[in-house]
Amino acid sequence: MQSERIHKIQQHLYTNGFANVQELAEATRASQVTIRRDLQRLEEDGIVTRTHGGARLAEAAGPEVAFQSRVQENVDAKRAIGEAAYTLLKPHSTIFLDAGTTVLQLARRLKLEPMPLTVFTNGLAVAQELVNLESVSVNLLGGQLRFENLSMVGPYAERLLGEFWFDQLYLGTSAVRDDAQMYTLHPAEASLNRAMIGRTSQAIVLADSSKFRANAPYAVAPLRSSHTLISDDRLDPAWKARFTELGVAATLVPLGRNL
Repeated sequence: MQSERIHKIQQHLYTNGFANVQELAEATRASQVTIRRDLQRLEEDGIVTRTHGGARLAEAAGPEVAFQSRVQENVDAKRAIGEAAYTLLKPHSTIFLDAGTTVLQLARRLKLEPMPLTVFTNGLAVAQELVNLESVSVNLLGGQLRFENLSMVGPYAERLLGEFWFDQLYLGTSAVRDDAQMYTLHPAEASLNRAMIGRTSQAIVLADSSKFRANAPYAVAPLRSSHTLISDDRLDPAWKARFTELGVAATLVPLGRNL
């Protein structure tokens, strides 16, 4: 329970920038004494800077906490989507796994039951999950490190992509907007994602239902009939009709009642 509380504190500080002890106690349903003890430990670890009556994230902690917070967001949906995506893997094929946190869940599922695959990725966390799996050959794309997403991006990464062809691409996205286009938070990431789509026989988009309510500024590509989409059944029913219009093969994994 302590680790869960610590994560909630980090996530709250990342979202709000600063919080006093009372706000953190309410957010975690813990006592103020417990929160002060947690903040002291987090300060000793270099994760937060305590101020009078509260705390903020230490400057160096931001990117790592941001990534870990995204990993934990909607984790039940991401795991279910990763499980569904795992069933599409084909032994002895060559695949690309992008750096998204939903794709990371697919990598974790593959780690549980490896199969003979050649995997390319631009995600450091994805590559780390697949280290030392005897049947999985892991190839990390070079380029510029985008530390906010633990991903490799940039012109060199795109040039390297031009040398390969993938049987399948598993692609995450920051948002799918009403124009049925995928969007992301960084222009270099958007450009690399477009290059990935151009180098595969089958693009499989992994996007939990929250991504269809999100916003991001940089367009990647429209959803097309050549794409396969895996989301969850909390998705607005109106999107199901859109997928039919677009000819997109969509799988919605069950999670229970809508939230």
